[in-house]
Amino acid sequence: MKHFPLSSADQLTAALAPCISRPLLLWFEQHKRPLPWRQGYSPYHVWISEIMLQQTQMERGVQYFLRWMKALPSIAAVAAADEERILCLWEGLGYYSRARNLHKAAKQIMAEHGGVFPSDVKAIRALPGIGEYTAAAIASIAFEQDIPCIDANVERVLARLFDIDSIVKQEPAASSIRSLSQLLLPRGKARAYNQAMMELGALICTKKPRCTLCPLATLCQSKHLGIADQRPVLPQKTPVRLVDAVTGVLLCDKRVFIQKRLENDVWGGLWEFPGGKIEQGESPEQAIAREFMEETGFAVRVKQKITVIRHNYTSYRITLHCFALELLPANPKAQGVQAGTACPKPPVLTAASAWLWELPHKLPHYGQPAAHRKLADMLFGQQGQAALPLLSAPQPEPAQGQ
Repeated sequence: MKHFPLSSADQLTAALAPCISRPLLLWFEQHKRPLPWRQGYSPYHVWISEIMLQQTQMERGVQYFLRWMKALPSIAAVAAADEERILCLWEGLGYYSRARNLHKAAKQIMAEHGGVFPSDVKAIRALPGIGEYTAAAIASIAFEQDIPCIDANVERVLARLFDIDSIVKQEPAASSIRSLSQLLLPRGKARAYNQAMMELGALICTKKPRCTLCPLATLCQSKHLGIADQRPVLPQKTPVRLVDAVTGVLLCDKRVFIQKRLENDVWGGLWEFPGGKIEQGESPEQAIAREFMEETGFAVRVKQKITVIRHNYTSYRITLHCFALELLPANPKAQGVQAGTACPKPPVLTAASAWLWELPHKLPHYGQPAAHRKLADMLFGQQGQAALPLLSAPQPEPAQGQ
């Protein structure tokens, strides 16, 4: 078996690239997944898929992609949509700044490129929310330009293939991977080759490698050395933070109070039931009364505990204690009421940019953080049309780990 030391990447001969690309492209042709954006490779479709698939599993990404395209079939439709519509379609994918950047980019494409997605990689890179990898992916996959794509899948494949023994996203490994990617790219076949490398990492060269199915197994140095499960070398994981928090559902005149998070906050621009972290020495009941007063100026008391929702995010796990609340009689209504209701207004917002007393059946039209959406669905149904039985009967708390 031939060995190709990283320190001598410049010695990688022209004869090596076909030894990798030929079996890889043949494998891809036989095993590639029938993904919807591969039907015609529209730049718009490729762009949306690449943004959606960041931090999202493929099966889930496909579902979101199809829903998005049904609602917004063109760049012009994205540009014309209001932000609320964009965030609702994105809800559940997380990282909502990506959705807002999509919106900004669509408007920029309409204004600067006549509604046609630009093919020049520098122009692509200049769009909001598009980094080096995404620009390379769009340029190569949508426009067949000879530009290598390097994502986590490609890093994993090359780290194993060439036995890269240092952290892949740091130097010197990062430069070695960039050089190898450029040298291995078969000219005129970037669309297929880049997808093949990523597909191999996603389906075969996974975290637990399936070496017996790999078309490059005979060339893989880490397999030859018996250390494929030790590559790539990754940085130490950041410990997951545990967060205890509260939220409250306040009803008035058959309407529910919601507020819109600040744009620069976590989940910025999404609508929530007010709440926050439990402070040291507080009970959940004390915390929700304090949070409501601090965030809205409303004096409330707990009517009942509804449930506890546990939701995992990338870097933390939240335990959310959920309460049904009622206004204390001391809340002055002299400040005025919302038109058509008996609900007091306005709140004194300190952690939000907007507020509403909204009818439950309209909640599905507002983007919400995942844990708050779970609570809304539990109380009002996914269409917001159910009665409010869960606000009159406490629900059992789920067991640990649910």
